[in-house]
Amino acid sequence: MSCTDNVVCIHQRPLSVFASPGRYVQGAGATHELGRELQRLGLVGRVLFVAGRTALRDLAPIWQSALPAVGIEAVIEAFGGECSIAEIDRLVALGQGKGICAVVGAGGGKASDTARAVADALGLPAVITPTLASTDSPCSALSVIYTPEGSVEGMRYYNRHPLLVLVDTEVVARAPKRQLVGGLGDALSTWFEARTVRESCHQNTLGGLPSNTSTALAKLCCEILLADGPAACAAVEARATTPALERVVEANNLLSGLGFESGGLAVAHAVHNGITEIPSSHDYIHGEKVAFGLLTQLVLEGRPQADIAEIYRYQKAVGLPITLAEVGVDANSDDQLSRIAIRSCIPGESSHNEPFPVTVSALMSALRAADQLGRCLV
Repeated sequence: MSCTDNVVCIHQRPLSVFASPGRYVQGAGATHELGRELQRLGLVGRVLFVAGRTALRDLAPIWQSALPAVGIEAVIEAFGGECSIAEIDRLVALGQGKGICAVVGAGGGKASDTARAVADALGLPAVITPTLASTDSPCSALSVIYTPEGSVEGMRYYNRHPLLVLVDTEVVARAPKRQLVGGLGDALSTWFEARTVRESCHQNTLGGLPSNTSTALAKLCCEILLADGPAACAAVEARATTPALERVVEANNLLSGLGFESGGLAVAHAVHNGITEIPSSHDYIHGEKVAFGLLTQLVLEGRPQADIAEIYRYQKAVGLPITLAEVGVDANSDDQLSRIAIRSCIPGESSHNEPFPVTVSALMSALRAADQLGRCLV
């Protein structure tokens, strides 16, 4: 082999890839700093706000009073509730030809995903200001696209991350506890999925190998959740911002966002996508379905029983699902389990990031076994 051949071989190896939003700002009352943060990034003029219900009620009055002073005109549009192609197209049409300089997504994960899709279509920077800590969506450069009925239709990946993510923890503290708990479920899977991708030498969602940084952030995320999750839930019940809540909000949003995207996904999120095929699951939020997906992944991988039991106990303690019934699925229905498993194993799904072949039959068995373990704890 010549030196030239050796160089070619080296460059054919997959590269490690890590990516992140341009700026992350978090704290009590952060909404009041949004104008200055936008100004710092050179954004002035008309800004399209895709706003969920909480944002319309609690944040829009602050935007309208504070933003004009820094040269920003807020064009506020209510989010339709589903990150669907129809909703994205509606908002893109609304923003075209209006001199918009940026798109802000304010609300839950679906509002964030929609705003990113709209910003990408308009060729504009995206800014995300979540009102919940319910998913790790805010920091990512992708959108999960749903049908109008609530089933996962596909994914869109973007070349640019949000320019700014700004999280007001006073707003998060006033949100329903269930939303924070859902965020715990979404974020808890981050380390276990990133570990699997690392072990299997598969690619992350950015199309590269996980870096040491992304894997370490995913592990830190898990450590914070296990240590501070219950205390953060208590803070939300008291509608109070505390150091524990601040740490968990950062873990749910930033650490999990960086960890899942640059670390990679595996069975937990694939099972979430499968569960959305069951109409009765649509009353349950993203993190709840991911949480049961994590239990399924741990069972499928054959992890040590002591490690699996620890996660079951934690999920039960904070109020995350540990049985299929708790995400609207009938464990006795072969048809429902088959539909979940088939969707979870489609080509290109993250289940194939496991270090072994994942079959429909094996996944159905893991779903049943994970559910039975949960029933023993109920």
